[in-house]
Amino acid sequence: MKYDIIVIGSGPGGYVAAVRAAQAGRRTAIVERESLGGVCLNWGCIPTKALLKSADIYRHTLEAAQFGVEIDGTPRFDMEKAVARSRQVAETMSKGVDFLMKKNGIDILRGHGTIEAKGVVAVTDGDKTERYEADHIILATGSRPRILPFIHGDGSKIITSREALVLKQLPASMVVIGSGAIGSEFAYLYASLGVKVTVVEYQPTLMPLEDEEVSKTMERAFRKLRIATYTGTNVLEARVNESGLCEVDVEGKKGREILTAEMVLCAVGIKSNIENLGLETVGIAPERDKIPVDEFYRTSVAGIYAIGDLVASPALAHVASAEAICCVDAICSRSPKPLNYNAIPSCVYTSPEVASVGLTEKQAADKGINPCVGRFQFAASGKAAASGSRDGFVKLIFDADSGKLVGAHMVGMNVTEMIAEPTLGLQLGATAEQIATTVHSHPTMSEAVMEAAEEARKAMQK
Repeated sequence: MKYDIIVIGSGPGGYVAAVRAAQAGRRTAIVERESLGGVCLNWGCIPTKALLKSADIYRHTLEAAQFGVEIDGTPRFDMEKAVARSRQVAETMSKGVDFLMKKNGIDILRGHGTIEAKGVVAVTDGDKTERYEADHIILATGSRPRILPFIHGDGSKIITSREALVLKQLPASMVVIGSGAIGSEFAYLYASLGVKVTVVEYQPTLMPLEDEEVSKTMERAFRKLRIATYTGTNVLEARVNESGLCEVDVEGKKGREILTAEMVLCAVGIKSNIENLGLETVGIAPERDKIPVDEFYRTSVAGIYAIGDLVASPALAHVASAEAICCVDAICSRSPKPLNYNAIPSCVYTSPEVASVGLTEKQAADKGINPCVGRFQFAASGKAAASGSRDGFVKLIFDADSGKLVGAHMVGMNVTEMIAEPTLGLQLGATAEQIATTVHSHPTMSEAVMEAAEEARKAMQK
């Protein structure tokens, strides 16, 4: 069977690419060996947020008396029910992708997809292999949790994020290796539920990709949750001892020591799914676990493209979706603009939440930009006070010479929703003057963006 476009992988990059292609009038098929929606919908973004919502509700019940709500008895968290709800949410979203495929006339090819030759995709399901032709092949196979060789994962005691999503019961203690978005979210989740959590981070700060002020604020927030943090600490080995207890051999500021816990969660990043795709067959050579592409995601072989976690861009679901649209529009001669990677928002769904876009203050200075910073603390926000969530701030970074926004960093309630405004401002080249003079609703958390911009505007006028 001949298609115009075959997409291998049905995650946020793959299914968006397939829908875009079908809506452009191209005969399209999508290859998937597991559940439609990929890791994000089934084992990542969506089920994680469902579990975090359960944890938030549990925390709210414990704090209900502060808001005048009396609850008889002590609230109890049921991990099995929370996990069941999480899996139901994931299943619902996967069915939604299936509906989108059928609605847009996209053929679903079940099995493992491999490029057998230029323009030929072999799909293997069990002992059956079918071959399909396509003018264009888009690789969107995503990634999986990375396990380092000295971390002896067994899927039971030493686990990855995938196993962490389906725990039947809570451990008494847990060591989380890595404090990026995944590690921090799970650390917050389990600490909120009463687990004694220790976070080990190799870099000198927690959430090392965030602005330094954000990292320091989240270290304080973690301490409030009684999460122990080891920054600037190297993990030498993680293993299960003879008594069934996990041991994590670390070396850091205090020298070498062994941390013990009932469970270890490895959250040290991701590994691109580039194996067994037939890249070597057509002469595509990966570099540092990534597939080299141009600005429209064309590989070195005409008619073959790669997007999402397979390429050297931020490993985020919304990035994969944006790359999918750009890639398909280029195939369909729609004259797309290359993606602006300077305006990619990033979110961490802890409590308080973390959201950022653009340059940190240090990055701006390193690039020769004269940074002007405007801040607003949520402690001064009426909406934050009324909501009982006064922790955090908005920090906006402007180029003092042009007045334009170059970065935004937020900690607080609902900042993962608020980050859209500075992202749009950065994309459009908005200035401190423009943001500060834009009327914002009152009382809202988003007023903090206006107030931070006003502080920067005044500083630039001096």
